[in-house]
Amino acid sequence: MATKKNLQADRGSVTHKVRYALSNPTRIAPYVRRAARDAWLRHKHPDHVSYYRAVMASDTGRNPEAAVGSQTHDRWLALGKMQFDYLLGHGLAPAHRMLDIGCGNLRAGWRFIEHLDAGHYYGIDISPDILISAKETLTRQRLQDKLPHLTITRDLTLDFLPDRHFDVVHAHSVFSHSPIGIIDECLAHVERVLAPGGWFDFTFDRTEGAEHQVLREDFYYRTETLVDLAARHGLKARLMDDWERLGHGQSKIRVTAG
Repeated sequence: MATKKNLQADRGSVTHKVRYALSNPTRIAPYVRRAARDAWLRHKHPDHVSYYRAVMASDTGRNPEAAVGSQTHDRWLALGKMQFDYLLGHGLAPAHRMLDIGCGNLRAGWRFIEHLDAGHYYGIDISPDILISAKETLTRQRLQDKLPHLTITRDLTLDFLPDRHFDVVHAHSVFSHSPIGIIDECLAHVERVLAPGGWFDFTFDRTEGAEHQVLREDFYYRTETLVDLAARHGLKARLMDDWERLGHGQSKIRVTAG
């Protein structure tokens, strides 16, 4: 769980970078490589979706599991199980229809697919490279008969999806990589696809200090900023305290129709 000190830190500030570098000298070289890639991709891809799609292509080419934030296979399994167990504990039933925004290579998705009735899982992602890896995960887990939908998207208007269809919408580690405009776009459209009584869970990198970003990859928001943004679209949002107790690095907000 993030400490109060960490929640106040501006990770984009020079002071934080110097302090972090002095405490973690082995991470200096990887950060320099990441910053150089960031500068090149900023120049080549001015819009955020194209930029982050290129980031995912680069990361997936090296290691698909690391591309979704898991440096080891055991960690990949553990983080997927954490997401699955949490929603299972909140009543995720086989008959539910689920939309998984930023499904990645099915770190948690394969567990959702296994649990849900056939055809009830719909995963979307902006990265064609990670979706190829998702199909490999699906095949490896022998879940073809569950007929999941895996679809590439460029935005979060969700305009190609049916009204009032999904009991659960889920976005893990998506808004932590999204500028506020993309989050606003999703919140403006998610209610249309939510079934009556449905909910939308998303994680985000939380700060209690100044909102900031690190390169164009990591974005830190105050809880009230996202709760207020949801309210502007007629949605109710609350921080999920039970998720905080699990010790995951990101926080979780649940959104329901107003």
